Amino acid sequence: MKKILLVEDDPLLIDIYTTKLQQSGFEVQVVEQGEKVLAAIQKEKPAVVLLDIVLPHVDGWDILQQVQASEELKHIPIIILSNLGQKEEIEKGLRLGAVRYLIKAHYTPSQIVEEVVKLTGSL
Repeated sequence: MKKILLVEDDPLLIDIYTTKLQQSGFEVQVVEQGEKVLAAIQKEKPAVVLLDIVLPHVDGWDILQQVQASEELKHIPIIILSNLGQKEEIEKGLRLGAVRYLIKAHYTPSQIVEEVVKLTGSL
């Protein structure tokens, strides 16, 4: 069972995404606060990180940069899952190392799971 690290601070979205991912056979770990993400990635070694940008204390941009700066972690694919949808933000996310940038309002939970499956090669 592949492990997904969901970095999200909205309880409703956590519930929806966790349920959908688990129904598709993934193990889901949730981190709600930005400052705890790096330690969780190091500990869990997830197959994919679903990363929100707007988080309490440490934002997703900082997390993305920290992961990419780590030789140990930079191979772990990160999908940005955010409501920030300006062209500049999408370009920034991809430039900083995200493999995909998904705007929450444009993707159903099922479509997000499909993107994770494409990356992990499993269902």
